[in-house]
Amino acid sequence: MIVHPQFDPVAVQLGPLAVRWYGLMYLVGFALCWFAGRYRIRTRPGSVWNAKDLDDAMFYCILGTIVGGRLGYVFFYKLSDYLPEPWRIFYLWEGGMSFHGGFLGVVIAMMWFAASRRQDWLRITDFIAPLVPLALATGRLGNFINAELWGRAATVPWAMIFPNVDRIPRHPSQLYEFLLEGVALFALLWWYSSKPRARGAVSGLFLVGYGTLRFLVEFTREPDAFLGLLALGWSMGQWLSLPMIVAGAALLAWAYRGR
Repeated sequence: MIVHPQFDPVAVQLGPLAVRWYGLMYLVGFALCWFAGRYRIRTRPGSVWNAKDLDDAMFYCILGTIVGGRLGYVFFYKLSDYLPEPWRIFYLWEGGMSFHGGFLGVVIAMMWFAASRRQDWLRITDFIAPLVPLALATGRLGNFINAELWGRAATVPWAMIFPNVDRIPRHPSQLYEFLLEGVALFALLWWYSSKPRARGAVSGLFLVGYGTLRFLVEFTREPDAFLGLLALGWSMGQWLSLPMIVAGAALLAWAYRGR
């Protein structure tokens, strides 16, 4: 039986300053997105992007991820906990980020960026979308290192015991998400965007791809104890993924209808 190694969540201790693996994974993820974006600019002749555009867009994405991810966690998952003490929203060191909230934050940030540059919003999201799974992959590795967001009880040969939870073998759902929402989705979008596509098609495929993969992985992930399963026996993550799938399918249909 595989036992989770229970990593120390602190990667480096510099006096009173603790550098945590989870925060480090965010930095690594953004760095990978930046390098991949630079590579695309260099290798895709005729791109409307330049290095400065990417640098500025990454700043907007980081801002949208942090603000949206935190507010999404508060409003989607624990609003009743934060209403009596709203200042705790700013206590980022306590943890608590939502992908769906971060996604909405990035969408709004890209709209702001597009308006400030008088550029086409969908062309911008089509460029950014293939980079996003890199950050998702490192974020899920951070979850695994922290031994959080563990899976449901399982009998598969690779089931893992998380000693910080109990002695029940469970799905290592963080690694499923790393492989599917991170590695596999990145490969799909990178290949798909390697050729000219209809405006909005790459963004639409990202929405459908992430929403579908997240919906499926949620069947192996232990639902949040304070929420449990909701209507139809689905988790909050599944319900939040459904609008992404619908919006992505609509965007793909619109993109190719227009073409």
